[in-house]
Amino acid sequence: MPADPGSEGGGEVNRLKANSVGLVGVVFMAIATAAPITAMTGNLPIIVGQGNGIGAPAAYVFATLVLTVFSVGYVAMARHITAAGAFYGFISHGLGRVVGMACGLLAVLAYIVFEASIIGFFAYSLRGLVAAQLGLDLPWGWYALFGLLVIAVMAFFDIHLTAKVLGVALVLEITVLLAASIAVAVTGGGPDGIPLAAVNPVNAFKGVGGSGAAAGLGLFFAFWSWVGFESTAMYGEESRDPKRVVPRATLISVIGVGLFYVFVSWMIISGNGVQNAIHIANGLVPGKDGNNLFFDPLGAHFGAWAVKVFQWLVVTGSFACAMAFHQCAARYLYAIGREGFIHPALGRTHPRHGSPYVASAVQSVIATLLVAGFLVAGMDPYTHLYTLLALLGTMAILIVQTLCSFAVIGYFHVQGRHPETRHWLRTLTAPLIGGVAMACVVVLLVKNMGTAAGPASSTLLFELIPYLVIGTFLGGLTLALVMKRRSPERYARMGRIILEEAAERPAAQPVPAARN
Repeated sequence: MPADPGSEGGGEVNRLKANSVGLVGVVFMAIATAAPITAMTGNLPIIVGQGNGIGAPAAYVFATLVLTVFSVGYVAMARHITAAGAFYGFISHGLGRVVGMACGLLAVLAYIVFEASIIGFFAYSLRGLVAAQLGLDLPWGWYALFGLLVIAVMAFFDIHLTAKVLGVALVLEITVLLAASIAVAVTGGGPDGIPLAAVNPVNAFKGVGGSGAAAGLGLFFAFWSWVGFESTAMYGEESRDPKRVVPRATLISVIGVGLFYVFVSWMIISGNGVQNAIHIANGLVPGKDGNNLFFDPLGAHFGAWAVKVFQWLVVTGSFACAMAFHQCAARYLYAIGREGFIHPALGRTHPRHGSPYVASAVQSVIATLLVAGFLVAGMDPYTHLYTLLALLGTMAILIVQTLCSFAVIGYFHVQGRHPETRHWLRTLTAPLIGGVAMACVVVLLVKNMGTAAGPASSTLLFELIPYLVIGTFLGGLTLALVMKRRSPERYARMGRIILEEAAERPAAQPVPAARN
């Protein structure tokens, strides 16, 4: 892979393989990161049983609107800034290098732990499925190691390979969820028909039993279902015509996933019946748990075979999600490394595949060590590994998303960049509303962390989560300020970590067709 000269700080950097994926490929990777089947099976039962009850679809409507408003400013930045390190470039252009470094380290923390978190869910699901259907019961660590190994091998090659695998997994999981939902819709719903109250916006703010705290919990889990959609910007350097692909992929991911969540949650509640759905989600129906929200309509309309297929797709969907987060983490480590920060070897790309293979290998080692730590400590892959690391990563990434909204205002209005794009709604009002709304989501997370963590809330790691996030942010601020004062040369290179990743490109020129 040829080296390109850096725009700031001098030196040359290894570039990712250009034109590796098109619009469809970027959309697949972003939606796979959000993991629709994992979000539905993991989050919807909590929203229905302990959160908004019948108003779960309305909670998804509200989350879709907020995230769409957030995305308006996000895509405005993406049209002018192309960044493998996404938030690095956006925030440092809008709020300065110091805040950009702090947010960059938070994003690194988030994506690094997300892979290990989802691998925990994958191992838990696969172990239970193999034991139930094949009669083989192995320790969960073997399944986790298997998943990590396959991801490491696939990430070594051109990202086009990952896009293909994620695309197949995504199409299958969406197909089965839509099949169950459409079957409920065409047969007129369940015992209560198809209740319109489920999509009444007022019910997004009503919790089970009229509890405001329950409504807040439900809204948080609704927003949690989108974590990862913003990864579209990370693939800008590898996509065809990034100034067009990234904005379109972002809006398609947010709005498309939102409509999907609303429809599926609405039909699943309808198929079970309102009160029955709440009881099943809360485990009040003997022999059933939250998964039966999906199993029962599937079995009723398609038979037992469809339930077994669905169970396997939960496994493949979680694997695809872990692989997508691995790619995100590798690109952040690569973005740091090619600027000479931490270690320059992280910035190397494979001479043939154009992949960030060194950063990818480092991410695999980190994820393996995290999983091994939980395994040695005798912790559960779902209760502890998945839940605790997901909460840690979510808190970090939500803070970064919040500051990214304000960075849009700083870039276009405070600094006065690109007057041709500057607009009172797209680059001022929408980012302001989006930033305030995202800050409220962070508050919802803090208030509901104990409930979200469940049994894991009694662990030391749970208590440390806020301090890890705050410490990482302050560490980034301190590092940037110290380097600015004591080592101007290193500070200049550090600026390139952020700014060159986001080097503004000229208007898009025709390029060879990309593979989707």
